Amino acid sequence: MTDSPEPKPAVPGRLRRLRPASVRPPWWPLPACVLLGAACGLSYGLLAQPEYASTSYAVVTAGKGIDPAAALGYAQSYGRLATSDATLGYARGAAGEPVRELRTHVRSETSPDSPMIAITGTSADPRRAADIANAVTEAVVVSSGHVAKDTGVKLIKFSHAVRPVAPVSPSVPLGTAVGGSAGGLVGGLVLLVRPRPGRRGVTAQVPGPSPAAAAPAGERELVR
Repeated sequence: MTDSPEPKPAVPGRLRRLRPASVRPPWWPLPACVLLGAACGLSYGLLAQPEYASTSYAVVTAGKGIDPAAALGYAQSYGRLATSDATLGYARGAAGEPVRELRTHVRSETSPDSPMIAITGTSADPRRAADIANAVTEAVVVSSGHVAKDTGVKLIKFSHAVRPVAPVSPSVPLGTAVGGSAGGLVGGLVLLVRPRPGRRGVTAQVPGPSPAAAAPAGERELVR
């Protein structure tokens, strides 16, 4: 009696490749952007030069026989003239700055409901900021006085600009908070738009056919 050949151990058909697990969580861009934004805001608050702002006000009054509504229109016009080259050229002596530099340190605002003009001066020196606002306001008032008889309205200085006690530029805590918030927003957007990896199916190990099962039926040895 002969023994049938012992079946050989099964040979795996396909072996699954093992991938090392990622050490970074999928949401890592969010805290990274928050920290980066907070660091940028902190650096800006520490390194940026503080800026001060001071505001002076002027008001347009209508003369006798002049429609009070006309004062609103002249206030809009004088507000635009406050930053013109002619006005700044007249104010540069009192402001102590050339016209090119003065233009970057002054702005004017008007309201459609009030004949008042707000002229703001900005500078790294608080005293210089007040001087700029007062000099430009005085220049506008003087220029309007030259045509007061023709227009029927008069521009008068309502209040003087005073030396500010605190800068208008962001402080260190505020700059850090704003930078962190901006970084969190950017990180959230990155998580939303970045492509997500698809889920890969698990490949099962399929044993190969044994030699006894693969051989033809006629060649199998019979057991006596």
